[in-house]
Amino acid sequence: MTAMSAALQPEPAALVACTISRDVQLFDLLIEDMEAALGERWGDLSFEEAVAFLDQPDAASLEFIAVALDAEDEEDLARVIEVIRAAKTRGIKVILIAEDVSPASLHQLLREGGDEFVPYPLPEGELARAIERVNAPPVPSVPEAHRPALKATGDRSGVVIPVYGLAGGTGATTLAVNLAWELATIEKGEAAPRVCLLDFGLQWGSVATYLDLPRREAVLEMLSDTESMDSDTFMGALLSFNGRLHVLTAPLDLVPLDLVGPRDVERVVECARTNFDYVVIDMPQAMADWGEAVLAAAHLCLATIELDMRSAQNTLRLKRALTSEGLPLDKFRFVLNRAPGLMDLSSKGRVRRLADSLGISIEVQLPDGGRPVVQACDQGLPLAESAPKNPLRKEIAKLAKSIHEVNLAETPAAKTRG
Repeated sequence: MTAMSAALQPEPAALVACTISRDVQLFDLLIEDMEAALGERWGDLSFEEAVAFLDQPDAASLEFIAVALDAEDEEDLARVIEVIRAAKTRGIKVILIAEDVSPASLHQLLREGGDEFVPYPLPEGELARAIERVNAPPVPSVPEAHRPALKATGDRSGVVIPVYGLAGGTGATTLAVNLAWELATIEKGEAAPRVCLLDFGLQWGSVATYLDLPRREAVLEMLSDTESMDSDTFMGALLSFNGRLHVLTAPLDLVPLDLVGPRDVERVVECARTNFDYVVIDMPQAMADWGEAVLAAAHLCLATIELDMRSAQNTLRLKRALTSEGLPLDKFRFVLNRAPGLMDLSSKGRVRRLADSLGISIEVQLPDGGRPVVQACDQGLPLAESAPKNPLRKEIAKLAKSIHEVNLAETPAAKTRG
């Protein structure tokens, strides 16, 4: 009877995951989320046990490991890296669960093979989403239409134009995308400028959406190891839009804004500048410690505002921040989005009073393009392609022409190379 009962007992489910940490009890929310996602199909190991276990046959069924660490583990990061390398050697995905870990350490762990990062305490449902992402089928290769159409040259000295939104919804990304496309198509044939659009909104960047481009793992791989990046690596991470505009999208997954540091950003911008005639950068609304590196490389900064109190207050805050740090405010040109029409005299008076009270010059005024602008963004097309007669598109085209003419006047020979 006992033998028969034993035979009827179900086989224990194979492990599909393991948590690996100094002490999993320090991460009680991780225990709860693992149980919710996997039931009893997961185990727990210490760092000392992990490498030996990964060599055993029982580890063959593992789909991923969740490596949990905090600030104390940074003192011996080598043992964490050893576990990550052992997992990657066996084709096992790695999810990093980090609490109070410095950006430099997190950067190193992602570069060594971490596939996903989730902050601790765990946001609601975020571990389940991370598990879903690491178990998702590989992203298909880049379609032929989006493969970079240009080769690295390294012989350029491009104009760097970051675009800042001084308040949410002021149209910074719309301006960046459409300005880049107008510059890319301003000339034909061999005279056409080489234009690169960088999406530095590492977390919520939407340039890829506005141009209907896929997001690529190659972007995160490049940003995680800029020290070994060369022009060919950089060009390989770009995507082409209609064969004219080359784009570095935001990473495929949500990453910390401080994943990159000032030197990483310097290298990326320099690589873009030496291979393109114009480098337009869509900046995040949050101020990161690498923002100064972009400002130092910039030739012209465009800052979008609207005729409202939040834009006014944020403009003053920007001015104070730049002045206190001794950074060049004179590089900024303020762009008023959804500007009043010619006949709206009362609003035009408000624009003058706004500029006077802030002590700035509003040199560019963009009209409200209406619903066609939203439709163009949703369709993944520049306004020149979807609504060429739209008043907003016409003003951005004028801005691009002005920038191009000034640039040609300053360096005519260098800027007419194809």
